[in-house]
Amino acid sequence: MAVNETTTEFMSWEVDVSSCDGLKQERQLSASQRRYYSFCRRKSFAAFVASKRDDSQEDGVSSWCCCSQSFNEHSAIHKHVARSHNAELQQLTQDTYECLLRQLEEEPETQQPNKHSSEAVDISTWIPDVSHISEEQLKNGPGKVLLYYRYCEVEDPHTICAWQKALCEKLHLTGKVRVATEGINGTVGGTNVAADIYINAMHSHPVFKMDKEDFKTSDGGAECFTDLKVGVYKEIVPMGVDPDVISYQLAGVHLEPEEFHKEVEALLAKGDLCSDTILLDCRNFYESKIGQFTRCLAPNIRKFSYFPDYVDQNLELFRDKKVLMYCTGGIRCERGSAYLRSKDVCKEVYQLKGGIHKYLERFPEGFYRGKLFVFDERYAISSNDDIISDCRYCGCPWDRYELCSTRFCCQLVLSCPSCRQDGHTACCPTCQTKGRAQCEATQHHKEECECTDGRPRIPQDV
Repeated sequence: MAVNETTTEFMSWEVDVSSCDGLKQERQLSASQRRYYSFCRRKSFAAFVASKRDDSQEDGVSSWCCCSQSFNEHSAIHKHVARSHNAELQQLTQDTYECLLRQLEEEPETQQPNKHSSEAVDISTWIPDVSHISEEQLKNGPGKVLLYYRYCEVEDPHTICAWQKALCEKLHLTGKVRVATEGINGTVGGTNVAADIYINAMHSHPVFKMDKEDFKTSDGGAECFTDLKVGVYKEIVPMGVDPDVISYQLAGVHLEPEEFHKEVEALLAKGDLCSDTILLDCRNFYESKIGQFTRCLAPNIRKFSYFPDYVDQNLELFRDKKVLMYCTGGIRCERGSAYLRSKDVCKEVYQLKGGIHKYLERFPEGFYRGKLFVFDERYAISSNDDIISDCRYCGCPWDRYELCSTRFCCQLVLSCPSCRQDGHTACCPTCQTKGRAQCEATQHHKEECECTDGRPRIPQDV
């Protein structure tokens, strides 16, 4: 998390920081405040564990000493600290939170960016020669959307960021690309010609060396995104946990679509008699609402950054269970399964390699039913005709999302054509009322309605 990006939001908080000690006080904060307090809590936990490391051990051997006990595994020391040092962690979290707030108040709103080695690297050597291809071929014609990620060590993410921006602009691709020291994550759209050149560029790059099979493709194009956004971040998927604390290298066992299909088939065959396996959807509630695997557990969370807290508050749900995890393209399972495994409560943790995207390529009429939500202007793609969700207003089968019609509300709404024709275009009655009485105010208003206020941030599914 880049703290300088949140300076303005932190300085606008009207809250006594000293009152934020513990979960009860944390729940009284706004959603954004809770998110950053939670970040400080995780950072404090990692620092506390690091302070217990025994540096006297031989190279390559990790060991921790605490309360006159020795621990040789991450999971063991994590469990001990969580159970025995809650009060100290709470105070450390509070101190970290206050320090961060003071730091942000003292920093200027804009900072001079550091000079990165990208100035000394000629990224043009990584840009393919397209002189033999016309601009018409790059701009117009049948297209597709690519979804991909690669976890690997990136020494200079700013150089990679500059290269990605130049590459996408040259190929007239739109979309979103996240770069970090832990790798790259992107979804871009353009013509088939441009997309294929992009794939080849990612394959030939010395850092990524991606194969064609690493990309998930769907019908679309540059029109599926409003613009191109390329940036450097702490994480390539925003879980809110430092990658140095919970690494993708701790991820669960990857199952090919065929293997995952057999596991789900066995789970469904046992029916209610199967109590030792959980089929876990790692996505957000609005994604699983329109499509999911049969008999899955789909947490009612709004963002993936809430997933760690969901696991923490529902640990008993996973104790001694075999967990089968899945998400859209696989990337959220990489970090999500690593976090779940770090809690040392599950018997086994598996994840669907390539995510739902790759599963549907192999089993379009398999155990995943309904639409697959995608983060672009299409909102969803489909491989079967099942509709598993309903219109928000009349209850008829409907699974095509639209943005809430009320200004400043970013909620998605399921409203069928008949209801939309009757004026039901908002996500809830509160927003519908606000929309009718909307003034011409130009300032940005806080998103606030029944959808955000009525849903628990972290559901209790134990």
